[in-house]
This record gives sequence, structure tokens and C-alpha cells, in this order.
Amino acid sequence: MQITLKNANELGALVRLARKAQNIRQDDAAGSIGVSENFLGKVERGSESVQWGKLFQVLDGLGLRLIVDLPDEVESLPGAHDA
Repeated sequence: MQITLKNANELGALVRLARKAQNIRQDDAAGSIGVSENFLGKVERGSESVQWGKLFQVLDGLGLRLIVDLPDEVESLPGAHDA
């Protein structure tokens, strides 16, 4: 399923939903992912001051992928295929 997100709150809600769907408590998820429970709570609340590297660690740990849909014009720019 693909969902279009508009802000950090929407991403946080999906992270919480994914964790709960897997029947994992927040403290257990944080421990197995390698982040603090406080950090995971910030992600789930949609805090806009989270560290990108740790955010991607949480997404990966819960089996979530972040896909960016780029406009066609970007494909012709130098470096567009390097990511």
C-alpha cells in the first residue's frame, strides 16, 4: 500500500500503526531497533526535530520504506540517478 504524506505527524502515525500492527511495545521496538524509547516516541508523535539517520533506522527496523515520487523534470538533472 502506498500513502501520500503531507507532514511529520502523518509519518509518525504510520510508524505507530506499523509497530502496533506487529504487536510490539514501544520500549521493545526501540530496543530492537537500537534507538531510545524517547526517540521512538518523538517519531510517533511527528516531532520535526528528529535526526534523519535515526528516523531511517526506525523505518527500516519496522519494515517501512520511504519512496519519493520525483517530477519527470528531475530525471534530466545531473545526479538524478546517483541516489
